Amino acid sequence: MDHTIIHFEIPATDVEKLKKFYTGLFGWNIEKYPGPMEYWMIQTVPLDEKGMLQRPGVNGGMVSKDSPEQKPVNYISVESIDTSIEKVKKLGGKIISPKQEVPNVGWIATALDPEGNHIALLQPQRM
Repeated sequence: MDHTIIHFEIPATDVEKLKKFYTGLFGWNIEKYPGPMEYWMIQTVPLDEKGMLQRPGVNGGMVSKDSPEQKPVNYISVESIDTSIEKVKKLGGKIISPKQEVPNVGWIATALDPEGNHIALLQPQRM
């Protein structure tokens, strides 16, 4: 498995303002995720009928900002969330959001690298 960015999240204080910005700048399609969760899906690359990327690229999401300091986060694909969490700790990083399941997506955990940069680990659900 390539350990590459497979998802990104952009925090927003004013979601409608940022939707207008990114749609106008790049032509991205940004739609509210169905259900009670305050989350918007960002489509930078078209999907096929099975929800798979039609060409190389990365899609993402927009979340309501929890604090003024909140920064964008890149999600990196991993084979094993548990093994990757242990590696983060061993290599001087810190887990800041423990392993949790995201239905129909997989397992995620967020971390800080040794310099304090946010990263997220994502073990995709097996299709």
